Amino acid sequence: MDLTQGTQQVKKARSKKMMLWFGIGSLIMSFAGLISAFIVSSKQRLNEDWLIDFQLPNAFFVSLVLILLSSLTFILGKRALEQNKMQMVTVWLFVTLGLGIAFVYSQFAGFGEIIMSGYYFTGPTSNITMSYIYVIAILHIAHVIAGLICLIVVIYNHFKQKYNSNNMLGFELTANFWHFVDMLWLVLFLFLYFFRYII
Repeated sequence: MDLTQGTQQVKKARSKKMMLWFGIGSLIMSFAGLISAFIVSSKQRLNEDWLIDFQLPNAFFVSLVLILLSSLTFILGKRALEQNKMQMVTVWLFVTLGLGIAFVYSQFAGFGEIIMSGYYFTGPTSNITMSYIYVIAILHIAHVIAGLICLIVVIYNHFKQKYNSNNMLGFELTANFWHFVDMLWLVLFLFLYFFRYII
């Protein structure tokens, strides 16, 4: 494939998509490093202060459902845009935004549950297992917030009538990033949920 072919607009779109995928690749490596550190720490401290039977907060289960639903509503928004159904695009974008905000709220509710269990992020009542869970969840929340900011920009551009079935680049880039952070939480959640059964 010759990357120099195509109009200036096509080449610009191609380069932006490539930059997004490079960024996603670096984020995957970062979270893979965190997961590796989690696994190594569990082996090194298994007989010391590692929690074998740690429980994920119930709010994290709720947040998983919320973020997966938000991916679905974003897909429905993109389909509506492809059909130039602008009113439905507006509806699905705002539903996605609401679900994203609800996800962040449920994550902080999960932190509240962890604190109620007696585990703080740092200090004498902290625990290395739960501190890892704090770090993993907080870093993921930071990327969801970045996605929410991008989503707000998309909503603004949508009201400015920037997007249509023939011009979807900004919409697609944001959707791809949003789907990535959604799938990332699914992977992180499943890892944390099932890891306690295999150590």
